[in-house]
Amino acid sequence: MKHKIFKSGERGLKDIGWLKSNFTFSFSSHYDPIRAGFGLLRVFNDDFVAPENGFGLHAHSNLEIISVMLAGSMNHLDSLGYKEVVHKDWVQIMSAGTGLRHEEHNVGDEEVNFLQIWIEPKLQNISPRYQRRYFPEEDRQNKLVTIVSNEEGQGHCWINQNAKLSLGNFERDKEVRYLLNPLNKAVYIFNISGSLLINNEEPLEQRDAIGVWETDHLQITCLTDSKFLVIEVPINH
Repeated sequence: MKHKIFKSGERGLKDIGWLKSNFTFSFSSHYDPIRAGFGLLRVFNDDFVAPENGFGLHAHSNLEIISVMLAGSMNHLDSLGYKEVVHKDWVQIMSAGTGLRHEEHNVGDEEVNFLQIWIEPKLQNISPRYQRRYFPEEDRQNKLVTIVSNEEGQGHCWINQNAKLSLGNFERDKEVRYLLNPLNKAVYIFNISGSLLINNEEPLEQRDAIGVWETDHLQITCLTDSKFLVIEVPINH
């Protein structure tokens, strides 16, 4: 097994008052030449947005964009005609394809916290699409739930890439064995809260992450009650 640790305190930070963004990889004004991404995972931002603030209308193309809502309520308005509000425990995706524009603002009374994730697409210039799904916390207790996949289905969002995202909440001392294809897949684990031990070797504290490759499985041990996100992505095209 090969791996790389991404410590919470080593992330880039953008703080402009209403927005606090933590960048694992190079993004916006933060540039780190040795952290351009992990496999086809290109952006992983841990964003906090103050009430009555947000991102104005802007464009994307040929990206798989995933938002995992951890707290608060945010609107979604796009050029495809969707006008939604997403809350805590909702996940939304945009397969940007040939191009779309969207905006999002905190429409609630509390701070929004969401994970902004960008993955390179499998096919270029597809027709853009939007989707959202609800994953209540009680349904994720002591199990990993698939929230995003490359396969169509009613139980999760699906994107234009051979990737899978799974979210779970686990009690102390629970163990999770995660299987993956060792030939062209890598796994990025982001510890939302609690303390984890990966393969009985690498500890992860809150907001730490680890990237793992060249293995066919992982053993995740929860040292405390923990919440974490697992992203399985191709290493290359």
